[in-house]
Amino acid sequence: MKLTTVTKILKVMAVLILCFPLTVRAATRDDFIHGYASAVLEREFRIKNFSLNVAGESVRLTSEDLAGVDPNKVIAALMTIEGIKKVTIVDSRGIVVASSTPQEQGTKVTVQEQTIKPDYELGFLPSGNVFEPLVADPRWPRFSMGYRYFTDDGTHVGSATFGETIALYRNRGASGAFGELGFQAAVSSIFDLSAPSSDLVNTDFFVALQASYRANDLSTMFRIFHQSSHLGDEFLLRNRIDRVNLSFEGVDLKLSYRFFDWLRLYGGVGYLFNVDPSDLNSWSTQGGIELQTPWRFWHDSTRFITALDIQNWEEHKWSTAFSVRSGLQFERPGSFVRKIRLLFEYYKGHSPNGQFFENKIEYFGPGLYLDF
Repeated sequence: MKLTTVTKILKVMAVLILCFPLTVRAATRDDFIHGYASAVLEREFRIKNFSLNVAGESVRLTSEDLAGVDPNKVIAALMTIEGIKKVTIVDSRGIVVASSTPQEQGTKVTVQEQTIKPDYELGFLPSGNVFEPLVADPRWPRFSMGYRYFTDDGTHVGSATFGETIALYRNRGASGAFGELGFQAAVSSIFDLSAPSSDLVNTDFFVALQASYRANDLSTMFRIFHQSSHLGDEFLLRNRIDRVNLSFEGVDLKLSYRFFDWLRLYGGVGYLFNVDPSDLNSWSTQGGIELQTPWRFWHDSTRFITALDIQNWEEHKWSTAFSVRSGLQFERPGSFVRKIRLLFEYYKGHSPNGQFFENKIEYFGPGLYLDF
């Protein structure tokens, strides 16, 4: 079972790597049109933040991104670009408000046609990230808070994380791909809600430098990171426990592929060095799947999402730890950056909380997760 999990993850990574050149070549023409159209919007209309979808000889924009610019003037400018034969502008509901094919105005496009590939900001301190956050990863840097019920001893635990992935610089490659440099930082804590003063139990500090790359639906992230773990003072006063001076540096590589608007697969491998305790084993693997409904409701701002994250550590003899999160994702129509998720989580495996990494745990509970 353990070897099978590792083998499957490595196979997925191998397939993605082999398919990468084909993916880039197939999208070259669309990327050329995308870049040319983006330049026209920025230079002639001073539009900075927009979602632009290019499929074959068709281009689609959302009316909310035009910032008051006349849609018909935008269509006329884009139609002068060689290779574009159709331009459509839709509102947040998917209704065509302007089109180079006039008879389409007032009609509603299908959910599949509304899928818009993100157009990332470029330069210094751009918004968003080209490698999307891992929804079910228990230690992904983000802002979150939650409640957890530990089934083994009936403990009520509160969790809080303050963290984020910040892009420092992003640029577009010749083939339309995106490269990004940035950093991550997070402080993750758990609290014993059963204690009189809700004792702070454990805090993990995480910081990383990251380099990401995206070509269409394939994205990768390489990180070099540091993590250290500390026990809370009140917890130490109330409990007799052998404290572990857990601290390490490491590197990892993750690959992600979004097959449709509703399906994403990812996998990766990591290695620790400069570890304390010194006998800590180094290798780990990670894989997962994320599913989200291609359709939205509540003014096109909400959809259902379910995610599974699987991790295996050499230190734990390759036993499997998995996290399942499912619930609602709130997002602004036409935006790919900010998302808020209200999710129910189930976790089983070795503890992701540093000081207790040798303990096997099982918990469930709701949480609120914010990605910027």
